[in-house]
Amino acid sequence: MSNVKNKANAKGRKAAPGTIRVKQKISLTPYLLLLPWFIGITVFRIYPLILSFWYSLLDIHFLTRQQTFIGFENYRHAFQNSFIFWPSVAATFRYVLIGTPLVLIVAFFVAFVLNFKLKAINLFRTAYYVPSILGGNVAVSVLWNQVFAPAGPVNTVLGVFGVDPIPWRTTETFAPFMLILLSAWQFGSVMIIFLAGLQNVSPSLYEAASIEGASRTRQLFKITIPIVTPMILFNTVNVLVRHFQEFNSAWLITGGGPNGATRFLNIYIFQQAFGGANNFGYASALTWILLSMIGILSIILFQSQKHWVHYND
Repeated sequence: MSNVKNKANAKGRKAAPGTIRVKQKISLTPYLLLLPWFIGITVFRIYPLILSFWYSLLDIHFLTRQQTFIGFENYRHAFQNSFIFWPSVAATFRYVLIGTPLVLIVAFFVAFVLNFKLKAINLFRTAYYVPSILGGNVAVSVLWNQVFAPAGPVNTVLGVFGVDPIPWRTTETFAPFMLILLSAWQFGSVMIIFLAGLQNVSPSLYEAASIEGASRTRQLFKITIPIVTPMILFNTVNVLVRHFQEFNSAWLITGGGPNGATRFLNIYIFQQAFGGANNFGYASALTWILLSMIGILSIILFQSQKHWVHYND
């Protein structure tokens, strides 16, 4: 009975004078604004990703349109029977493991110098950023070929010191190094992020360290670098992924040669898919292997941050 009375009283109650009842309306505007992004990421990211994994399980040739389900045979062929796969992996890792630290070191050093209050500093910052805008296009490739030509500026400078001209582009030892230098030359984006981090370091920290008698070098390793470690992690992951996906510079400058010294995995994938083999299934399997390598190394980097990255709480 008491429950019935409570319900009756609740129904009989009237809103207090001056009370405004607001009906909550679900607005569709945010979802409509997100719809183009959702369509784009579904059509151009998620769907191709799923389709490429399905292709990796097939023996598929684009021209003949023949499709045969073979399971993980493409992956087994890459790891066991391909005499090109492992040299391509080695060339890729050589480029990544040498190029990534070099880009980070050069970018940090330049950002550190440009962080000082100098005359026309904005002009220098812009000038150092320009090479990153150019990217690995045809003009840069032609320029780099001329710079490292047998009679180019680099060999001319080396000749002053009595060094014979080096065939950079046609030597297995020097061709990868030439591409690594090109990557290090395009450090502008990494430099900008480092510069933003350096400008957030409080000058009071350096003043206190100077009072305590800390040298410039000690301030660098005990104050500056620990504070910008989040930027170092961010840049390391970005540069690592970019180097694993390198294609333009190697394809336009060396074509993957000489003798496969610069045949990175992306070039090998392109050759299998469009270079005459027309083996889309095997190329898709190689793509997923490359994706797995990037994912594993990225996870290792993120897991290691608790040991060396310092966040300002």
